[in-house]
Amino acid sequence: MELTAEEFFHDFRQEMLAGAEANSTFQLIAFMEGVGDELVETGFVEGFEFCHYRAQRGMRVDGYWFDDEGGLDLFVADFECRQELASLTRTDVEAAFKRLTSFFEASLRKDLAKELEVTSPEYGLARQIADRKGQLRRINLILVSERTLSDRLQSMPDGEVCGVPASYHIWDISRLFRQRSSRSHKEALDLDFEAMFSAGISCLPAHLGSDAYPSYLIVMPADVLATLYGKFGAQLLEQNVRCFLQARGKVNQGIRATIIDAPSMFFAYNNGITATAQSVETKKGPEGLAITRIVDLQIVNGGQTTASLFHTKRRDKAKLNGIFVQMKLSVIDTEESDTVVPLISEYANTQNRVNAADFFSNSPFHVRMQDFSRRLWAPAQQGAQRETKWFYERARGQYADAQAKLTPAEQRRFKAENPKPQMFTKTDLAKFENVWDDHPKWVNLGAQKNFARYAARIGAEWKKSSDGFNEFYFKRIVARALIFRACEKLVSAQPWYNGGYRANIVAYTLAVISEIVRRQGKAVDCGRVWNAQGINGTFEQALADISKAVNEEIIRPPAGISNVSEWCKKDACWAGLQGKLDKFEQLLSEEFIDELLSAEDRASKSQSAKKTQKIDNGIEAQRRVLGIAADEWAKVHQVLSTRKLLSTKEAGILGIAMQMPAKIPTEKQCAVLIETLEKARLEGVSL
Repeated sequence: MELTAEEFFHDFRQEMLAGAEANSTFQLIAFMEGVGDELVETGFVEGFEFCHYRAQRGMRVDGYWFDDEGGLDLFVADFECRQELASLTRTDVEAAFKRLTSFFEASLRKDLAKELEVTSPEYGLARQIADRKGQLRRINLILVSERTLSDRLQSMPDGEVCGVPASYHIWDISRLFRQRSSRSHKEALDLDFEAMFSAGISCLPAHLGSDAYPSYLIVMPADVLATLYGKFGAQLLEQNVRCFLQARGKVNQGIRATIIDAPSMFFAYNNGITATAQSVETKKGPEGLAITRIVDLQIVNGGQTTASLFHTKRRDKAKLNGIFVQMKLSVIDTEESDTVVPLISEYANTQNRVNAADFFSNSPFHVRMQDFSRRLWAPAQQGAQRETKWFYERARGQYADAQAKLTPAEQRRFKAENPKPQMFTKTDLAKFENVWDDHPKWVNLGAQKNFARYAARIGAEWKKSSDGFNEFYFKRIVARALIFRACEKLVSAQPWYNGGYRANIVAYTLAVISEIVRRQGKAVDCGRVWNAQGINGTFEQALADISKAVNEEIIRPPAGISNVSEWCKKDACWAGLQGKLDKFEQLLSEEFIDELLSAEDRASKSQSAKKTQKIDNGIEAQRRVLGIAADEWAKVHQVLSTRKLLSTKEAGILGIAMQMPAKIPTEKQCAVLIETLEKARLEGVSL
C-alpha cells in the first residue's frame, strides 16, 4: 500500500520523536541528524555536523560540513515539531535563507567568533569560515523543513554570498518523501544540456536489436564533465564509486600530468568512463545525433578521471579545451536499476586495485551479515516478553522495502520483530567497529570515509579467512552497537554536556576504553552485552567518567586550531589522548576491570565460532553446487577453458561437477567450484 505525503509526514515525525527519546536528545537534533543521515547516504552531501546557533538579530545555522574540495554546506532548519503537515511559503524560505547567509557574512566579514563562547560548536564554525576565507570556492545553502513547499516555489537560482558562488537547496518533507519512495532511494539528477551548455552532446547509438537496452557511445568534452562535477559533486557518482574515491587519493597524478603536459593525448591514454542513466532525450541535427537531456546520470567507473579533471582545472588553472573523454552510457530501466546498475559498477571496476567486492552491498561479507540479522533472535530485554531481531540494511531502503507489500497487521508484526531502533546500515556498522579496532579519527571524518576505511580493512581480512565473520562476530557488532548508542544517550544526559561535539566525544570515549582494555590483554565481554541487550551500571559509570575526561581534553585544541570537530579528525588528537591513558585508566573501577574477559577466554570463543562457521561454509557451498545442473557446469567449463582461464585443478573438479548426480563433489571441491563460478561470473557467464 502506497503512502501519501500526509502519512509519510506522520511516520517521519514518529521516527524523529522515537529517536529523540531513545537517545535522550533534543527533537531538533534528532530531526537534523535524521535528515543529515539521509542526505549523506544518498550522496547529496559528504557529511553532516550538527551546530545550532540562533541570534536575535536575524542569524541562524543548524549544521555544516566542510569538504576537501573547498566547499561548505550550511544547513538551516524550519522545525517546530508541528503535529500536522503545513505549507512552506516563499516568504518563509527567503527568511530562512536570509538568516543563514547573515550568519555566513558575520562569520566571514564581521568576526562573529569574537562574540561567541570559545568551547561552543558555533564558535568553531564561525572561526573556521573566517580561517578558510581564501579557500572557499562554493557554498551550498540547505534549508531542511518539516513542512511541504508551496507549488509556487520549487527552486531558487544560484547566486553569490560575500563573493563566494552559492547554491540554494530546499529539502522539504515532500522531497524527502520522494527520495525515500524512489526505487533507487535517491533523488535523480535531471541534466538539461541545452539549458546548461547551450548545446547537446554528440553521440552514437550502440544498441542493436529491439530487445537490447538503449546504449550510447559519447565523446564527452572534459570541460563539460568538470563543470558537472563542480556543480553536483558526489551526486554524479554511483555509491560504490564514491567509496573508491574516499579510499584512494583525490587526484590521480598520471591523469593530472596528461592534462597539463599532453592534453592532445588524453583521449588516447585514458580508459574512459562507464555511466548509466534512467532515461535520455536525443535530437538530430546537422552534425548527427546529440543527447540533450539525461535523467539520473551515474558514473559507475571513471570517478577518478572525473574528479581529476575538475581538480586539475581548479588547482592548476588548466585549460580543458580540446580534451575529450570517451563515455559508454547505458540506459537502464528504473525497475531493473537496483540489480543491474550495481553489477555494471562491479564489473566495470574489477580491474581496480582496491578490491571492488568490498564496497558492494551484494558482496559475500554483507550478504552473510544480512543472513545472520534475519535469522538470529536477540534475547528479550528485561521486562519484555518477546525476542527481537537486529535488522541489517546492507542495501539502502531494505527496511522500508520489506514492509512495502505487507498488510497493516503484517507491518505491525514486522516492526515488533524488527524494531526501527534495532535497524542499522553499512555505515553504522563501520562506525561501531572502527572506534574499537581502528583509528577513531575515521569516524569523525564522516560516514563515507569511515566506511571506505572499514571496507578496505575487512576486505583484506575476508580474503585471508572468511571464517572469522561468524555468529560470534555478528553478536559482537550488535553488542558494540548497544554500547555505542548507550554512550550517545549517556553523554547527552551529562550535566557538563553543552550540546556540541557528541559524535567526537563518543568516538574517542570508546576508543580510549578499547585501548586501555587491549593494553591489559583483555576484552569487553560482548557476549554479556548481547545476552542482556544492554550495558549494566558498572559499564555506564565507566562511560560517564571517561567521556567527561575526553571532553575536557578535546575542547582545548592546540594553538592554531579553532574548530574542535576539525581537531578530532587529526592524528595528533588521538596521539594526545593515548599519551594520557594512564590518567584515563585510573578512572575505571575495579568492578569494571573484573568484568572484562581474559585474552584466553576471548580467543577460545573466537576459535569455536570459526570452527562452526567453517562447517557452515562447507554445507552452504555444497548446497549451492548441487543446486546447479551438470549442463550449466559444462557451460562454465567451456567458457573458461576457451579463454585459457582454468587451472588443471579447476578443470578436474569441473569434470566431476559435469557428471552430477552420478558423481558428487566433496566439500572441499565444492569450495573450489564456488570460486570458479565467481571467475565465470566476471567473464559474463550467468547461471
